[in-house]
Amino acid sequence: MPSVAHAAGTASSGSYLSEVRSGLKVSREVACELLACSDNDLPELLETAVEIKNQFKPGVITYSRKVFLPLTNLCRDYCGYCTFRRDPRDPGAHTMTPDEVLEVAKAGEKLGCTEALFSLGDKPELLFPEMRETLHHLGYNSTLHYLEEMCKLVLRETNLLPHANPGLMSGEWLRRLAVYSPSLGLMLESTSAALMQPGGAHDKAPDKVPAKRLRTIEEAGKLRIPFTTVLLIGIGETLENRVDSLLSIQELHARYGHIQEVIIQNFRAKPEIPMHASAEPSTGEMLRTVAVARLMLRNINIQAPPNLSAPDYETLLDAGINDWGGVSPLTPDFINPEAPWPYLEDLRSRTEARGYELRQRLPVYPEFLAMVNERTGLLAEKLRTVVTEDGYARSAA
Repeated sequence: MPSVAHAAGTASSGSYLSEVRSGLKVSREVACELLACSDNDLPELLETAVEIKNQFKPGVITYSRKVFLPLTNLCRDYCGYCTFRRDPRDPGAHTMTPDEVLEVAKAGEKLGCTEALFSLGDKPELLFPEMRETLHHLGYNSTLHYLEEMCKLVLRETNLLPHANPGLMSGEWLRRLAVYSPSLGLMLESTSAALMQPGGAHDKAPDKVPAKRLRTIEEAGKLRIPFTTVLLIGIGETLENRVDSLLSIQELHARYGHIQEVIIQNFRAKPEIPMHASAEPSTGEMLRTVAVARLMLRNINIQAPPNLSAPDYETLLDAGINDWGGVSPLTPDFINPEAPWPYLEDLRSRTEARGYELRQRLPVYPEFLAMVNERTGLLAEKLRTVVTEDGYARSAA
């Protein structure tokens, strides 16, 4: 591998990117330079990212047909960019009942969905006595106990497979939830501790300490749980912070081999959030970040949400993504309600126009099914009924 000085000095040259295509590891210095490359050098960066993507998964772009289940929007964290969370007396504050969960899941099943995405606030009962009362009424000691039972309910009563994003988890809770969920997730967002400082995006969010989130991702690796994580760009981090976050993910995956998917998600400004005046990442910034993620992570599935890059979301395919993430024919994006999902036929036509086949996957990717097949019980039984021979969703796309 060339020295840092040599690599950094030639990062935008054809010779260096040609070496990247052949497997050259991208250094931190080079990754930072590529994130800041000129518009003249951007096409070559994108071409390289697409070529590496095609070495990984040629000809196919995937998505997961899902229902979005906001189990509770109460949360003890106050992130500067979030419109999802509520305090108990806020308008729209709600914790779903088991009947509501099952009603949405069964409706999604009729529409060909195979994923039940559970999103929820992080341990709201630790801050709000109202949530403790709700959980007591439902018969549970904690939000995680309730989530566990709802994952079991959906798995038992439908053909949907749960995927949960409940925030920080101990190894014990990861193990318990993995009994009913083939994959789990946690938004890393950024490894920048500066975001915890007063005025930062995470200064009132005790569960967003980077070391704690990295620990959860590592515990999932030790337990061989296919895991999804997220970089949220545009929340006050630097280009160097983005690269460091990708390096942390790269290191954990090299050690445990369990990172099934990295989502590159762009911050969206909204009138009602503390960060309402913050600038959103530009299209060029998004393309550069996705492309550099592909160069650094290579054979890890990389997703970018199409609804957050509308109307021209298909340009993300030019940066090396291989997945559109969860798209619902039934439920809105409760995290970004102002950004509707694309119609599935529109998603298909735009994907095919770029020369790819669109395929529906499960919440666990085909190459990670071997990890899930090590488990037994209800999850293993249900998985066999919904998976094709090559590891995709049996439901018609």
